[in-house]
Amino acid sequence: MSYKPKSEFLHVMQTRGFLQDCTDMQGLDERLRAGPVAGYIGFDATANSLHVGSLIQIMMLRWLQKTGHRPITLMGGGTTRIGDPSGRDAARRLLTAGMIETNIAGIRQVFAKYLRFGNGDTDALQPDNADWLDGLNYVEFLRDVGRHFTINRMLTFDSVRRRLDREQPLTFLEFNYMLLQAYDFMELNRRYGCVLQLGGSDQWGNIVNGIELTRRVRGAEVFGVTSPLLTLADGAKMGKTASGAVWLNEDRLGAYGFWQFWRNTPDADVGRFLRLFTELPLEECDRLGALEGAEINEAKVILANEATALAHGAGAARAAGRTAQAVFEKGGQGDTLPIVMLDPAEVGTGISVARLLVRTGLARSGKEARRLIADGGARLNNAPITDPVLMLGAADLEGVVKLSAGRKRHALARLARQAA
Repeated sequence: MSYKPKSEFLHVMQTRGFLQDCTDMQGLDERLRAGPVAGYIGFDATANSLHVGSLIQIMMLRWLQKTGHRPITLMGGGTTRIGDPSGRDAARRLLTAGMIETNIAGIRQVFAKYLRFGNGDTDALQPDNADWLDGLNYVEFLRDVGRHFTINRMLTFDSVRRRLDREQPLTFLEFNYMLLQAYDFMELNRRYGCVLQLGGSDQWGNIVNGIELTRRVRGAEVFGVTSPLLTLADGAKMGKTASGAVWLNEDRLGAYGFWQFWRNTPDADVGRFLRLFTELPLEECDRLGALEGAEINEAKVILANEATALAHGAGAARAAGRTAQAVFEKGGQGDTLPIVMLDPAEVGTGISVARLLVRTGLARSGKEARRLIADGGARLNNAPITDPVLMLGAADLEGVVKLSAGRKRHALARLARQAA
């Protein structure tokens, strides 16, 4: 974008790489300079934790607050019961009210780390759209809201067209989702004076719908900003590892595993990730991102420390760094490595080391585990594994065993009955 914003928030968004599109950059810039602005992002409760794929949006809300504005983290207690079709090739699994409530409780723990909540002008709010969606009268909703949308326009949205082009079913339930999200923006504007919706670029159509509905029904001037969908430099999706999603809640992924994810950032992505996921000055991000060879590892450690401190606290980041040093430099075991508890029934008379590599997430399949062993990249208690059918019995697993894949990835395993 050629426009250079004067407001601190949009300046941060633009210079640090958060900004993809804005519905009215100059208008929003002027509104931000006039006083505190309330802006929101909606989060459906499809799991009991958010993962690192949501972190770019969380950081946008954090910067909104740090630059003098009010972030709103809208919980999708109502919309989760339908499921957002954006970016999906199939319908989401429908969740019960109890499951959604449990998930929301877990997600709230994430935001408490990144935002300040309270009653001040710039303190964060966390409403739940179930408060207004659950009581909607369907006939009145169709009359008052549905008449502002055309099927012709809705069919042009990427989230809809992609599914139809692939001849994959799009249920009427999902088709209604974009109306409900638009209604959310209007309702947040009515209740809290919210004038800004933030989101990933896949939400552009939904954001525009909310803006148009709010303007038509309430006559309010509102805005939308999107961030780029985040991928690694090689095009791979960010936030996935061999062992699954990189969760933000510590009960889903410990601080050490989180730290290791950032420490393993590809060289080409270090500078960009420092700008997006830390609060280091831009000049320092650029300096660290420009390092080459062995020196880039210094930048990766700083990235891991800074990102982990935000998510889990400075103490947890320091502990993860010490564990990494013990594991990588001193050959130690470390007491905060991710640990897999094995059911005695699963172990039975024995479990192969190849199976253990899969169970600990160090390999995605038995085939990959055997290839890792054949290539000399697997170790058990720091000793090379040479036999893929080597069996470990209950006696071997009475204490903790350490498995390694290469030099950087480690995990622990033990029998569940031996848990402390």
